[in-house]
Amino acid sequence: MIDKQRGYRASNKMRELISDNAMLLPAISRFGISFGFGDGSVELVCRENNVHAGTFLCVCNLLSGYPFSDSDISLSSLMRYLKNAHSYFLDIELIKIRRNLIEAINYSDSNEVTTLLMKFYDDYVVEVKKHMEFENEVIFKYVERLLEGELDSDYNISCYSDSHVDTAEKLKELKDLFIYHYKQKDNARLSGVLFDIITCERDMLSHFDVESRLLVPAVRRLEKQLRDNGRDLKKEKTADGAPADPQLALLSEREKDIIRCVAKGLVNKEIADRLCISVHTVATHRRNIAAKLEIHTPAGLIVFAILHRLVDLTEVTPG
Repeated sequence: MIDKQRGYRASNKMRELISDNAMLLPAISRFGISFGFGDGSVELVCRENNVHAGTFLCVCNLLSGYPFSDSDISLSSLMRYLKNAHSYFLDIELIKIRRNLIEAINYSDSNEVTTLLMKFYDDYVVEVKKHMEFENEVIFKYVERLLEGELDSDYNISCYSDSHVDTAEKLKELKDLFIYHYKQKDNARLSGVLFDIITCERDMLSHFDVESRLLVPAVRRLEKQLRDNGRDLKKEKTADGAPADPQLALLSEREKDIIRCVAKGLVNKEIADRLCISVHTVATHRRNIAAKLEIHTPAGLIVFAILHRLVDLTEVTPG
């Protein structure tokens, strides 16, 4: 039996978790757990599938709204789960929705509207792909380096969490466009694909929760542990062995990138496109830069970039 005051436990049978919340089926799959586990307990099934039981239970309790403890999390296991989730969204679910969406609206006479709605969806998929590839190639590789005992003086998980946004909002907008504005008499197929969109939206929101409430805190603890263990990087040195510029030390690598772009004459939208981030994130970084350096104008940042050798004088484009 599931104790809803305490949440899932290692002694619970795996099938009890599914009976309690069928939406855990994708999570079980993303951990690489094979079905056909019979009456096996969570502990037994995880051990047979080489899955860290504490991480599995933490994710399942979070997804089901039960109390969870993130003190026993394997970052390696959690990242495998998140990478598999990314593959599911990009290689299966979003492709399936697009195929079914084309079939569902194929009978409409509103060809122009249909084209616009499909473009909306395709643009959304491109955005999601960019978001998840960034996490795969930058965030997860950063965590892998941490697991090897290597801290980064220019980056930490807060750089990610401060600009981390869920990817479900536009999916909700698409669903609402169909429900409130798209007229079509034959709605059987459309209802089916809208239900798939709603399910995908909820799945993506849950995925965002796992990243925000489990991954980020676990990485912060690891960063602190490495610092406390004296494994932090040595202070940066200049070429002649002198201490690095204290003002540059205040800035993350991403903030330096922003300053370089400003010095080259790029506006926020152009910076966002070049760095593959949102305009809102660029604006947030610029506010943080202004607060750290007490420089509040593009001209001031250009001067700073030149003096601190972030750009060559030939690269500068005065605004």
